[in-house]
Amino acid sequence: MRAALIPAAFTLAFTLTAAATPALAAPRQYAGLVIDATGSRIASVDTVTAGHASITLRTAKDGRIVSTIDPCATCSYSGLSFAADGSLAFLARDRAAGVVRLHVARGDAPLQTVATIKGIAQTPRFSPDGKHIALLVTIGAAKEAGAAQAGVRQVGEIGEKNDEQRLAVFALGSAPVAADAVKPLSPSGRYIYEYDWAPDGTELVVTSALGNGDANWWVATLDAVNAQSGAVRQIAKPATQLNFPRVSPDGQTVAYIGGLMSDFGSVGGDVWTVPLAGGAPVNITAGAKATATSLDWTKAGLRATLLAGDQAQLASVTPGTGFSAPLFSRPASFAAGDGRASFSADGNHVATIMQDFTHAPAIIAGKLGSPRQITHDNDDVLPIVTARSIRWQNEGFDVQGWLLAPSAADPSKKAPMITIVHGGPAAASIPGFVDRGGTAEMIRAGYYVFLPNPRGSYGQGEAFTAANKRDFGGGDLRDILTGIDAVEKVAPVDDARLGLTGGSYGGFMAMWANTQTNRFKAIVAGAGLSNWISYYGTNGINAWMLPFFGKPLYEDFDAYKAPSAIYFMKTARTPSFIYVGERDIEVPPTQSIEYWHALKELGVPTSLVIYADEGHGIRSPANAADLQKRVIGWFDKYLAAQ
Repeated sequence: MRAALIPAAFTLAFTLTAAATPALAAPRQYAGLVIDATGSRIASVDTVTAGHASITLRTAKDGRIVSTIDPCATCSYSGLSFAADGSLAFLARDRAAGVVRLHVARGDAPLQTVATIKGIAQTPRFSPDGKHIALLVTIGAAKEAGAAQAGVRQVGEIGEKNDEQRLAVFALGSAPVAADAVKPLSPSGRYIYEYDWAPDGTELVVTSALGNGDANWWVATLDAVNAQSGAVRQIAKPATQLNFPRVSPDGQTVAYIGGLMSDFGSVGGDVWTVPLAGGAPVNITAGAKATATSLDWTKAGLRATLLAGDQAQLASVTPGTGFSAPLFSRPASFAAGDGRASFSADGNHVATIMQDFTHAPAIIAGKLGSPRQITHDNDDVLPIVTARSIRWQNEGFDVQGWLLAPSAADPSKKAPMITIVHGGPAAASIPGFVDRGGTAEMIRAGYYVFLPNPRGSYGQGEAFTAANKRDFGGGDLRDILTGIDAVEKVAPVDDARLGLTGGSYGGFMAMWANTQTNRFKAIVAGAGLSNWISYYGTNGINAWMLPFFGKPLYEDFDAYKAPSAIYFMKTARTPSFIYVGERDIEVPPTQSIEYWHALKELGVPTSLVIYADEGHGIRSPANAADLQKRVIGWFDKYLAAQ
């Protein structure tokens, strides 16, 4: 479903140039970042003005802009990918026309259109010899890719037709392939999530599942697709979920991140390897006290990004010894186009987009152990918060979270605090610049904000992530309550004015906490689960639950009843605002209706808003603005000074 105390305002060990004056405009945003094979050039999708972005090419040495690519004023860009010769592939999506165009830019040559896809597409990659490009395509897509997106209307015969994301391979140097001539390589009926080319170009290694792609990622297999015939052979059927399949340069081995992951794209786990020819996967980082969040296989070996407590790290990975000592570590977050960092072919250079709570995004690049800031567009953006990492112990676990305070907060005055529980549960709250959105509005309204990473989160290894199996709302809620105690020892937080919120699993925790404690005086639950029994038969991603509960509902009703708030509603006393998307298939709106109905009948102050056409998350700007207003209004009503 869809992370000892340190000083209050932490600083980075390297310098993001000190802010000078507040900026009225939004910070420049960077996305889709990739570094070329030589480590000398970087491409990214930059948003300077609201509503449109362009592709920017920079030198990795100093960030100097070399060129800008923007062939379509009404398109959005994604899927940036360099070939060994420096050619750049990218996707231009024209939503009005319902098509995605695959382009290749080669130096000063005219832009080449390789293919047009009627539907959606993602992840172009050049073949090792540079003569072909592979691409994931969903022809005639009925919805956006991913279970978090708004689902199709549930009418007609249910479950008989699903979107199929398939591999397609296009030859370069030929005439552009028209939309009606696109022929996928992989067979129908199999949904392809990710892939990597084998170094000899004869196969593509994929993660895939049969049937509904939204529902079945949790039972995906590691497979190879023949680059000529499309025939599929199974490499392994891992016991874990898997992400980031990467083939070794010698073509002998596949590595991937495997672990207990509750959402596709929310990556965390250990690094596993398996022979490309097939065999039993081996965990090469077993017992590590860190979580791998992305992976690449360079000529110098495996490179990974990690979350280790409050630190984002770069590390190498070696069978037998596991993760190296951190090659680069910061209390920040990393982001790139295909992973959280992009590496040169030799593995010695890296580029990523870095930010934290008090520093707006910047591109850093350079040698693996010492990248430095090369963009300065956001240097003048002042933070609105101070931030500190909070650590505490509970029931034998070392737990971590983040405390944010308004930058102008008076430490002599008690203030209300809102705790935000992340989704997942296998995920983590990590640093991100606080500028716009829900957290920023809470800060501007004068609230402290606490972001705990209780057991079940990423950042401390797989044992910690798995510690809430068959214990949803148990130890993790106790970790959060103990964390609030730790916060109150170091910050002027008023225990009589505590609020709680979260979305998805965080929404479940908000609903559940109302039946377990009266400590919170106001609750906001987004896309929450109130009844795991009814949820089991009505959501669109059932398979995610089995690794956590151990058995299907029909074999163990008690396990699903135990954490269901709906069975404990007589103890609920806290006023609760509830919201959800009308077309949410991860957590259907019936879960919110059921909870709201119970609160209404029991006389607990409540309000429910179902946002039209939204999925698992409120994406429409108008709806998001309405939601922020309602959330702040709800907390202000119940947490105002007494």
